[in-house]
Amino acid sequence: MPEISRFFGIVIKMFVNDHNPPHFHAQYGDDEALIEIKGLSIFAGRLPPRVLGLVIEWATLHRQELLDDWHRARRHDPLARIEPLQ
Repeated sequence: MPEISRFFGIVIKMFVNDHNPPHFHAQYGDDEALIEIKGLSIFAGRLPPRVLGLVIEWATLHRQELLDDWHRARRHDPLARIEPLQ
C-alpha cells in the first residue's frame, strides 16, 4: 500500500483499487483507521483522539488532493505524495 504522507509519527496510505467509499488509511503505532474523504469520518478502526484531530486537520487542507489520489488509485496510476502537516 503506497504511503502518500507522513507527519508526527502518523502514516497516511492508500490502496490501489480499494473498495468504496473513497477513503485513506491512517496509522499511528498499532492503531489504524479508515477515514472517508468526503465526510472525514472514521468508518473502520480507531485512532487516539489527539491523533485523529491531526489527521482531520491535515485531510481538511488536502481533501482535493486525496480525491485526486483516490481516482489515480482506481486507475492503477502512481499516487502523488501529499505535503505533511507542519
